[in-house]
Amino acid sequence: MVRHLLLLPVLALLLAGNVYAQRTCGANEVLLRQLQENPEMQQIRDAIEQRTAQFIQSGGAKDRVVVTIPVVVHVVWNTSAENISDARIQSQIDVLNADFRRTNADAGNTPSYFQGVAADCEVNFCMAQRDPNGNATNGIVRRQTNVTSFSLNDNMKFYSSGGSDAWPRDQYLNLWVCDLTSGYLGYAQFPGGPANTDGVVCDYAYFGTTGATPPFDKGRTATHEVGHWLNCYHIWGDDGTSCTGSDQVSDTPNQADENYGCPSGSIVSCSNGPNGDMYMNYMDYTDDACMNLFTTGQKNRMQSLFGSGGFRAPLLNSLGCEPPSGGNCGTPGGLSASNVTQTSATLNWNSVSGATAYNLQWKLSSASTWTTVPGLTSTSHNLSGLTAGSTYNFQVQADCNGTTGSYSAPASFTTQSGGGCSDPYEANNSRSAAKSITPGTAINALIGTSTDNDYFKFNVTSSNRNIKVDLTNLPLDYDLRLYRNSTQVGLSDNPGTDPEQIIFNNANTSATYYPRVYGYNGAFNTSQCYTLLVSLSSTAWRTDGSTDGQVTTIEIPLDFEDAGFAMWPNPAIDHLTVEVPLEADSDVQVSIIDAAGKAAVQQQRTLVKGDNQFTLDLQGLSNGVYMVQVRNGEVAKVRKLVVNKP
Repeated sequence: MVRHLLLLPVLALLLAGNVYAQRTCGANEVLLRQLQENPEMQQIRDAIEQRTAQFIQSGGAKDRVVVTIPVVVHVVWNTSAENISDARIQSQIDVLNADFRRTNADAGNTPSYFQGVAADCEVNFCMAQRDPNGNATNGIVRRQTNVTSFSLNDNMKFYSSGGSDAWPRDQYLNLWVCDLTSGYLGYAQFPGGPANTDGVVCDYAYFGTTGATPPFDKGRTATHEVGHWLNCYHIWGDDGTSCTGSDQVSDTPNQADENYGCPSGSIVSCSNGPNGDMYMNYMDYTDDACMNLFTTGQKNRMQSLFGSGGFRAPLLNSLGCEPPSGGNCGTPGGLSASNVTQTSATLNWNSVSGATAYNLQWKLSSASTWTTVPGLTSTSHNLSGLTAGSTYNFQVQADCNGTTGSYSAPASFTTQSGGGCSDPYEANNSRSAAKSITPGTAINALIGTSTDNDYFKFNVTSSNRNIKVDLTNLPLDYDLRLYRNSTQVGLSDNPGTDPEQIIFNNANTSATYYPRVYGYNGAFNTSQCYTLLVSLSSTAWRTDGSTDGQVTTIEIPLDFEDAGFAMWPNPAIDHLTVEVPLEADSDVQVSIIDAAGKAAVQQQRTLVKGDNQFTLDLQGLSNGVYMVQVRNGEVAKVRKLVVNKP
């Protein structure tokens, strides 16, 4: 296990300035995996390519009518930030429509020498108004999950693995939004793959235009991935720099490798001068603001899917964009339960445009019949008389002046167990939802699930600016943190059920302080409460909890457990094992940086307190000297790596 390592902090700081946020798409990796898992898929892919060639040979998309594709967006969320708004989803649909119809505001940025091949792909997108059962819908499915992040293994596409099941691909484009790992912005399934995983996946941080993370905040991640879903390859042919690959499109110049950032002028590669790479194409890797076109050749590939016998031709007969007869009333989303006690709970949901009332149904999860509460005029309702320690389901239907929509997918909650204690402070799982407590008064509360975080808040006075926070009566291994506004100023993570204590002297009277209680490694107990006590003093607290003597306060930020990380083997051939010790759970960025300062490999990983071990794939790296950088917040650690392949 690694504890004491000599590192290169100065070099790390210098290299860190050269690491730039880069687009990473997993579509090609997923295609290769699916072909390995199902060799018969290659025959389907070959047939699609043959039909595409025939379609283009017969004249292409000249006489095609505009295709309209119903879209269902599956929002699979663990934290509130991942539960993106309806407005943000609509902003993404607006971008897709603009980009695929070439009505995008930046179409004029296409260089004059590529304007002649820039194309209106004649593909529109609508939010589904009718679900597979014929009921009204707003085209959004929200699934709260205990899964903190997803990889390229398609788990977000199955309810059984924490995701949301696909709607029929012959009627809808399924678009999943979730937290993706390893730095991937998104990925798509090419035509020909399994029906139950067909669609597009986007990381929530790069979806839509309102609140997305720059430089991928213009909705072009979804445009890029839907391009794959419509059978367009990466423009450089995924061949590295060999100039031998192809995207099977004649009007996109052959280019060596992907382009990043926001280039300008001509970039000549693979003898494609004088105009050079078409780096502003949606199927390259440039930043959102620098993408602005599909070509006629790419349009032909897309439209061939909708020709006679085309793989996606059944979508032409979908009724997903048409509301059910009798009008359209959307489906409520955002179902949640708050203020859950042993015998009561407040049920909440999002409003539906045009709704004048809501019908609520609830039941024990083990029951076969629902109890209906009709005609509710608000978006919340309090249930009482419930049974302690029991799981309940509830669903909501919107009523638009007598026209009812479909019931939402059921949500669930569990009442507090009897014989223990109740928690009147839920829901307080984030700093923005923190509940006020009174210093000097002990409170009792629960960590009721593996993802439960209890946030509280208080203020100090000018005469009592010294803080002591005690966490006692622990049923399991719980830890304690203290924040001054959003800055962490204290951490106590004793092992087992040992009490936790944080002392912070000379506090700022203009700030709000937030204690946070959580279970280490997901520890929780649904019946036994912990006790939290905030004490304020006019005299500085000593480390033994007393106020005797003089005290000097030192603020220590969260950092690596000791001095760094370990890695092996070194020299390496095709893989590298990395071990990172942390003193607390944290998000860490891992990069392998080449001699030019470019991140050849870059991953985001969520690591836990203690020793974390994972493997990096080096097969795409050439022989040479690299720097491996592990960044935790503002702190970066670096080790030299030699890649030496036989």
